[in-house]
Amino acid sequence: MSAQEEATRVETSTIQPIPVDRRHGTSRDLFTVWFGCNLMLLTVVTGGLAVTAFGLSFFSAVLALAVGNLVGGVFMALHAAQGPVLGVPQMVQTRGQFGSYGSLLVVGLVIVMYVGFLASNLVVGGESLALLSPGMGDTPGIAIVGLLSVAAGIYGHDLIHAYTRIMSILSGAVLLLAAAWIIWVHGLPPDFLDRNAFNLPGMLGTISTAALWQIAYAPYVSDYSRYMPRDTGSRPAFWASYWGCVLGSMLPMVLGVMVGLVTPKGSLVVALAALTQGFAPVVLVVLTVGIAAATAINLYCGALSTLTFGQTLVPSWSPGTRARTIVTIVLFALALAAALLGKDSFMSNYEAFILLLLYVLVPWTAINLVDYYFLRHGEYDVAAFFRSDGGIYGRVNTVAVVCYVFGILVQLPFVATTLYTGPVARSLGGADLSWVVGLALTAPAYYFFAKRSQSSDKVIMTRAEQFE
Repeated sequence: MSAQEEATRVETSTIQPIPVDRRHGTSRDLFTVWFGCNLMLLTVVTGGLAVTAFGLSFFSAVLALAVGNLVGGVFMALHAAQGPVLGVPQMVQTRGQFGSYGSLLVVGLVIVMYVGFLASNLVVGGESLALLSPGMGDTPGIAIVGLLSVAAGIYGHDLIHAYTRIMSILSGAVLLLAAAWIIWVHGLPPDFLDRNAFNLPGMLGTISTAALWQIAYAPYVSDYSRYMPRDTGSRPAFWASYWGCVLGSMLPMVLGVMVGLVTPKGSLVVALAALTQGFAPVVLVVLTVGIAAATAINLYCGALSTLTFGQTLVPSWSPGTRARTIVTIVLFALALAAALLGKDSFMSNYEAFILLLLYVLVPWTAINLVDYYFLRHGEYDVAAFFRSDGGIYGRVNTVAVVCYVFGILVQLPFVATTLYTGPVARSLGGADLSWVVGLALTAPAYYFFAKRSQSSDKVIMTRAEQFE
């Protein structure tokens, strides 16, 4: 089957393991899926936070964004390397660490994350379309952007890969042209490099934001690498995903820094349109179409996670295309409602949302990676993931659940948000180091207690065999 034929057929698999004879694609596909889906307006807005919310100068902002993306991308790509080996979505694989029922805690939070990111993309896309047709308003634009993504979410894996391959070229070219237009046609103000200044809280806040942008993709990535042939190998899958996501994020984030410094007040989307002048319609249309790729990814992964949640509760159920289609539409409706209700306070809601993600995703990624790479070395009983009793992983892995809750709680003294600032963060002038602490403490804690639990299980099994 040609690549065009694959892209235009509706995917029949959902959360089931992908058979070896249906594996296809190369590691290059992983580069374009993560490069292409990040070339969008929401990434521009996120990069702009470095100067609008955290008050950094240009070089400080670019350095902080680079550090955050380079570090956070490691964790994202380590998850991507699991897909070709196991052939199942990431949230199904989480049953191997948390147990079948224990994984529902993480899966439920991830579903909320997908809906939140989808709603954020809808708001930004709707705002950009409203700029092209001022009389239309942003509400119809939000609905239009959402509908553009639903088809890709329903068709599934191959169409999304094809979509992002196209957007990698188209959006990449437009972003470069937009940056060139701002620099050479519009012109930068004389004090551009002197605006704002280095400050430690802002530096750490920007690094955290960029790192989270990458870590937030961790629950996604195996969903798009699970079709890769098993002999793709972990290294090619890692590096293709890593550089695709890091480079695809940095390009629009740096553009966001430029726009935020030139026009520090108001919406970055409106400012981008003003700075690119006659070229603005092309920029807004292409980046809005790019948002449709990102929303399709959120819809698709959200549907897989929702089906995983449902199949855990009803183990005999094997969801198919119809179930994925229905769930995709329901998730879109929820995100559309959230976007319409929250669009007037988008920036404050978005900043709070990504900080919340930081606290709940970090301990999960630590547990998953330690279990996969250091305890089981990629060896899992995939069939056991779908057993009603959880197979060898059981219904609840108490060690994983306790370490997960511990990983959230241990971050609290280091949290710095508008709602709550921990004592350590307060003493550091509002610098948020929670994600570093969460990773540094959760990973060794889980390794120690999980290793000890495995040793105890082996002793019990040995004694039982001797008794027999």
